[in-house]
Amino acid sequence: MAKDSGSAFDLFLFKRVLAHTRPYRVTFYGTALAAIALTAFSVLTPMILRSIVDDAIQQKNEELLWELSLMMLAVLIGQVVFQLVFTYYANWLGESVIRDLRKKLFARMLGFRMQYYNKSSIGLLVTRAVADMQRIGEIFSQGFFMIVADLLKMLAASVIMLVWNWRLALIVFAILPLILYATRVFQQKMKVAFTEVRAQVSNLNSFVQERLTGMKIVQLFTRESAESKQFREINEKHQNAWLKTVWYNSFFFPIADIVSSIAIGLVVWYGGLQDITNLGVDNKGIIFGFILLIEMLFRPLRQIADKFNTLQMGMVAAGRVFKILDTESRIEDAGEYDPERIDGGIAFEKVHFSYEPGEEVLHGISFTLEPGEKVAIVGATGAGKSTIINLLNRFYDIDSGTIRLDGRDIRDYKLASLRSNIAVVLQDVFLFADTIGNNITLQDFSMGKAEIEEAARAIGVHEFISSLPGGYAYNVKERGSMLSSGQRQLIAFLRAYMRNPSILVLDEATSSVDTYTEQLIQQATEKVTENRTSIIIAHRLATIKKVDKILVMEAGNIVESGSHEELLKQKGYYHKLYEAQFMAEEVL
Repeated sequence: MAKDSGSAFDLFLFKRVLAHTRPYRVTFYGTALAAIALTAFSVLTPMILRSIVDDAIQQKNEELLWELSLMMLAVLIGQVVFQLVFTYYANWLGESVIRDLRKKLFARMLGFRMQYYNKSSIGLLVTRAVADMQRIGEIFSQGFFMIVADLLKMLAASVIMLVWNWRLALIVFAILPLILYATRVFQQKMKVAFTEVRAQVSNLNSFVQERLTGMKIVQLFTRESAESKQFREINEKHQNAWLKTVWYNSFFFPIADIVSSIAIGLVVWYGGLQDITNLGVDNKGIIFGFILLIEMLFRPLRQIADKFNTLQMGMVAAGRVFKILDTESRIEDAGEYDPERIDGGIAFEKVHFSYEPGEEVLHGISFTLEPGEKVAIVGATGAGKSTIINLLNRFYDIDSGTIRLDGRDIRDYKLASLRSNIAVVLQDVFLFADTIGNNITLQDFSMGKAEIEEAARAIGVHEFISSLPGGYAYNVKERGSMLSSGQRQLIAFLRAYMRNPSILVLDEATSSVDTYTEQLIQQATEKVTENRTSIIIAHRLATIKKVDKILVMEAGNIVESGSHEELLKQKGYYHKLYEAQFMAEEVL
């Protein structure tokens, strides 16, 4: 894993990124060859220039001048062609890698436990899947290959300098350690700076995402001023992190320019002195060639430092993405049992469970449901009602005990098979920013329009949907904001009914809807629970009189069990709940 330290480069992490180029070996090596070709064309330019000065101009050979000029033109055209190939395929490779990585990351996130999302910032995860991925792509399009090409140019320029005039070459090489040292320090500082930049980008994205999602709460409690102040503080930290990178750039690049100019000045002075005193330099073309070669040697150093910035940002982003990919937060899916359909018998046997170690939520509960039986679970908030539903769907694994479906441990089932036989209608219904039809089918194109309408009529919601503009094609916008809570729940009933589940779970919520919608929900409830095992988390006790069994929960224990009449006769906890709610409704 990459560490957020001043270490200039993490080789292990870089190898891990490069491993994702294996499916594109041909493109990878082709891009590398294009970089070599670019180097060859680059060094030809000063060599031709030297010949133009020494062999054509000084010898007054007009024919040779034309030939060398045409050769220079051909070299420049070749440079353009290979630069085009190099740039396109380096970018293509980067985009292909991040496409594959993004698919892998999203697939990984789809399998995480609910507990992972309870503890993670959604804004941060979005940053990892979008912005950080683009940074990884830039490792190839703007970083690695560019650095390789520049290093090759520097090597070629150094060799030609030594071959042409070792004295002038030594002058240049004597200056080189200054810029090499400055580059090294620059790289280390930028690694730390870019780590801070990515952290502040994540904080900013997370803050904005949460406040936009919860804007109603912000406005209801008049928190606009406080949130604006907090945003300014976070935004300022983000600005300061970026300014630190600008500060380092402001130092490094002028230093690089000054050192390059000094090298050119020394070469012109010493080369000219040798020529004047006849101490070894007979060809003025060498001095012209050296000026271009110094540019080839020093300019890539500047570019390498700049590209290394991009590479470092990509490496930091890769470290963050791989951290998610390496996260072990998955429900073990080792079951082999994959029935096409189950009968729906449910048994909890001495089930203990805790969301956090040492904070047990369920204390060894046991109950049994026969196939087709309807049971209601009642109790105060925090009693453990919703936890039972989470465990049945294996969003979490239990600490001890056993949960059985049709007599088999639910861990024996394939996870997809288990969940496909259970449908859940939650109190807080989530709808995607899409049409009602697509929210019902969830893009399952095996469900036709006629089939959807037939199911809607069966549970009594077709008339309501048809009354909307566009009917089933009506776009409900983000989180279904264009519909009321009761309307969203009706859509959720239809979504569950279309899947014909063996087990249906209803988080009943009719306390905040109008009388007409409540009647529609009651009608839908009776239809969707018909002839299938049903669990209803009851909020209004008056709506569960017809169920076969009622489980009464208190502080993670089942304290009472029986029918509505039986529990009232016991004069226990259920009786108190019922009386309290009945009296409250009478007052209303």
